[in-house]
Amino acid sequence: MKTLGKLEAVLWSIALPGFSQLLTGQIIKGTLFVLLEFVINMYSNFNSAIMFSFLGEIDDAIQVINFQWLMFYPCLYFFAMWDAYRSAMPEKEELSFLPFVFSAYFVTVGLMYSTRIKLFGTLIGPVFLPMLSLIPGLITGFLIRWIILSIKTSRLQK
Repeated sequence: MKTLGKLEAVLWSIALPGFSQLLTGQIIKGTLFVLLEFVINMYSNFNSAIMFSFLGEIDDAIQVINFQWLMFYPCLYFFAMWDAYRSAMPEKEELSFLPFVFSAYFVTVGLMYSTRIKLFGTLIGPVFLPMLSLIPGLITGFLIRWIILSIKTSRLQK
């Protein structure tokens, strides 16, 4: 069984949910994440939407997406990433899940509004708006984590 560093675990999970788990010998969990990723990807037509989005054909990306299926993707994606990170993090690290959780929330909301929100007058669609939503999700998660840990530290010092 291979041990991964936190960065390596997260990067393999970004490549494909379940890869980190497979590398660390968590075969059942890793296989489940990979299979769920493929099922959600296939039924949501996500790869086609990615292709259309990168070609600048946002309306086609919106038309091809099955939003009911794609709504599952952010939570699966960030949970698999969190699980990979958790297996590599030090035991005493606290509240590290918050950036992952808030990223999943914000990316999901970004997906819901992706057919309506325009940036500089341009509709950015169901791939790029959720990707941009990751930034406020991470910031919110890290900020809330910092606030909670600061309060906890100040209480311990009293």
